[in-house]
Amino acid sequence: MPKASNLKNSTLPKADPVKVEDIIKPATDTEASPAIAASAGAVVNYRDSWRIFRIITEFVEGYQFLADLKKEVTILGSARIPSNNKYYKIAEDLGYLLGKNGFATITGGGPGIMEAANKGAFEGGGVSVGLNIQLPREQRVNPYVNKSTAFYYFFSRKVMLTSPANAFVFFPGGFGTLDEFFEVVDNMENGHIPKVPVILVGKEFWGPIVSFLKAKSARDVHSVDEEEINRWQVVETAKEAFEFIKDTSDRPHVCEPGSTDLYCEGGLDWSIFRIMAELVDGFEFLTKISNSVTVLGTKSLLPGTSYYNAAYEVGQLLAENQFTIVTGGGPGIMEAANKGAFEKGGVSVGINMRVEKGERVNNYITKSLGFFFPFVRKLIITSPAKAFIYFPGGFGTLHQLFEMLTLQETKKIEPIPTILYGREFWKPLLDIIHSMSYEFKTISQIDEDFLKVINDPKDILPYLKK
Repeated sequence: MPKASNLKNSTLPKADPVKVEDIIKPATDTEASPAIAASAGAVVNYRDSWRIFRIITEFVEGYQFLADLKKEVTILGSARIPSNNKYYKIAEDLGYLLGKNGFATITGGGPGIMEAANKGAFEGGGVSVGLNIQLPREQRVNPYVNKSTAFYYFFSRKVMLTSPANAFVFFPGGFGTLDEFFEVVDNMENGHIPKVPVILVGKEFWGPIVSFLKAKSARDVHSVDEEEINRWQVVETAKEAFEFIKDTSDRPHVCEPGSTDLYCEGGLDWSIFRIMAELVDGFEFLTKISNSVTVLGTKSLLPGTSYYNAAYEVGQLLAENQFTIVTGGGPGIMEAANKGAFEKGGVSVGINMRVEKGERVNNYITKSLGFFFPFVRKLIITSPAKAFIYFPGGFGTLHQLFEMLTLQETKKIEPIPTILYGREFWKPLLDIIHSMSYEFKTISQIDEDFLKVINDPKDILPYLKK
């Protein structure tokens, strides 16, 4: 990836220092929210040009930072895993193997698994990279990083974590690790990033997740192709992991000659301005939406299925109670919820993707906006809402779920009712989250309380009234 030469030599305004308490402000019931949260890691007011420049600056500086790296491998996992844990040792050994063999090891730059992988890479004489995140509870770069940068916004940091990698290695983790994992596999499934090796370390942690995805997402609701899951490698040792990495060829960076990246039309500099334009359009669009509830779920469930009918009823209930309904604008669960709201005369919003054949929009939307960049669209669709309702789904639904849980857990946003519809579908995942708390200690016990499960559309209303 070449350095963004035109942008590099220009002067971008620096954002004023931002206090979390100044920007995390939920909108009132009566005002149109001028802000968005979620992927950004903080609420962003589109009318405040400094926020836009801050986001764009992170993209420019992030791509420039990554430009000189070669043979990158991204390692992700819990910041809470201590140095006496077996997974810390495996991550350290893998980092060492990567360093000794000329790979650059990229982590989030923090403690736990990140520190272990950076330590191994550092001691193996390799390039040890940390892409850190600024949190309300400050996270410092670990001492084994020899090349680092920091981000304020979660979504720009995650784009950088996933852009250059020739392989991804996921260790046991919490909400943040699962957010990153599902973002990677979702982008691979949709063709937004190349299909490189995905390696999962620890059968006791990842086995139940793989089983849940195969049984529920792939076979029950057909939202995932099981072949995608079968591509992943579940291993127990650093040596096993390295075997799947050692022969990978170095990927071209974003917009480097030979790159097949989706976003490179016109070059990197032009892409940066396209990102900025989508951000401004998206933020302005949100100022016209108030009192909203976001409904997410798979496009694969057809009319007549129980979940489609339930989503339709949810849309009706929300419209009857003067809530705006927001979906991804497509078929399946999205269509059902939009249809229910539309037929009750409610405000029915679709925030969709632009594809080669045009925007994928169902017929029951009163307001819509399409996006070229999936990470910008995700940022907008997870804007501040009264509640988030998740129906059964695949990688995309789970990615958005764990992103919202991560932002609440890290206190980047205030707690928002996060509701799972359909206990039969979600029960295995709830068990996994419980084991993350009690067995693996990668989340706190209190973090489980962010999730609520319902089986009847009418059960949503008490959470909205609260």
